[in-house]
Amino acid sequence: MTGSLLSILLLGFLLGIKHAIEPDHVIAVSTIASESKNLKRSIFAGVYWGIGHTATLFLVGMILIVAKNTITDTVALSLEFIVGIMLVSLGLNSVLRFMKHRHPHSHNTSDHRKKSRTHLKSFFIGLIHGLAGSAAMVLLTMSTVSTAWQGALYILIFGCGTIVGMLSFSTVIGIPFVLTSGKQMNSYLNNLAGIISILFGIYYMYNLGVNEGLFSLWFS
Repeated sequence: MTGSLLSILLLGFLLGIKHAIEPDHVIAVSTIASESKNLKRSIFAGVYWGIGHTATLFLVGMILIVAKNTITDTVALSLEFIVGIMLVSLGLNSVLRFMKHRHPHSHNTSDHRKKSRTHLKSFFIGLIHGLAGSAAMVLLTMSTVSTAWQGALYILIFGCGTIVGMLSFSTVIGIPFVLTSGKQMNSYLNNLAGIISILFGIYYMYNLGVNEGLFSLWFS
């Protein structure tokens, strides 16, 4: 492995860390971390997000690279639009959970089931984010490396960067939720996370549809 390839892979790892903390990623994982009652679960929410994100990037990316194909602008923007819908959905779920907390009733869900559900949700959100970012990932990879195996390695290293980046972020964001667990402040933080997710999701869809021209592409 040449020094230049190692430099490219190191850059890919650093770009992966940077990519993990983009606003839509951070807000989505924050709504999941807000559900956590312990820091370990919050950390693993970030890890599972990164695994899901990497899995989709790798699968879709390699198919497109091997086929020497790209995703059309309409499809790429439409996949991004799904992220906006997902952010609104996550936010609404968080706000509704806050409302239920104000009117408590019995909960029989075991801690194990809650943990499994949190991890599965994180993984699924990572899959959606990875699918939405696959077009840009393919363009970046094809402009950076020269062979398919180098492309595969680059995407995997990039993915490791996203896992490290999101693990770090989910650790930090999970601390205030864990410290306030069982207190009224925790409910308010949950509600705030949900509202931010809803507002950003609406803005995200508006920006894609109007400013990026997705609505015009749909109806042209």
